Amino acid sequence: MANWKIIGSVIAGVIVLGAIGNAIDGNDPADTPSAATSSSPNAAADGRQSAVADDKPKTEKTTVPNFVGMGLQSAQDTAQDAGFHSLKSHDSLGRGRLQAFDRHWKVCSQNIKAGTSTSTYTELVFGAVKLEEDCPAKDQTEPSAASGRMPDFTGTSVNTARAALDSSTSLTVEDASGEGRFILIESNWKVCTQTPTKGTKLNGQPVKLTAVKFEESCL
Repeated sequence: MANWKIIGSVIAGVIVLGAIGNAIDGNDPADTPSAATSSSPNAAADGRQSAVADDKPKTEKTTVPNFVGMGLQSAQDTAQDAGFHSLKSHDSLGRGRLQAFDRHWKVCSQNIKAGTSTSTYTELVFGAVKLEEDCPAKDQTEPSAASGRMPDFTGTSVNTARAALDSSTSLTVEDASGEGRFILIESNWKVCTQTPTKGTKLNGQPVKLTAVKFEESCL
């Protein structure tokens, strides 16, 4: 019996010493697992933030080449070789023609000046004319009726005049030469006369235009 008492006393002493040690360290045995657990979300969050940061595309900069005077297809190939892949083009003469066959067009202007250092994600826009045409001093803009009044369509292409008007407008276009020719490709014809006149308030009235081919003179 005495031996059991001694063993019990020793065990009790060990428990007391352990409690005192934990008190000195400032740790509660019951709190230790939760402390370890609380650090895990922070580590996981740091890992996620690092992964997100790594997924972001790196911004690369390069010098924009001089595209003016190049064939449109060559300009696009050169731009892509330099790292630019967001490319657009438009008709520098303001006739609204599509550059369906790039090799038949040449570059007159570019929206980002040659020699500029910019991100390869920048969109490059080329103004172009057909190979046999001369570049204008500056890109021509298409007419607009946003003010609610009749624009001056004289000299503009029939297709851009049509596009400027409300889609519900009753529009008649006739051959100004008097030969009664059919106007099939409107971008090849320019406006000579218009009714109503420039500045007239548009309120749904019919519009009449006369036109000739661009290489012809209005009579």
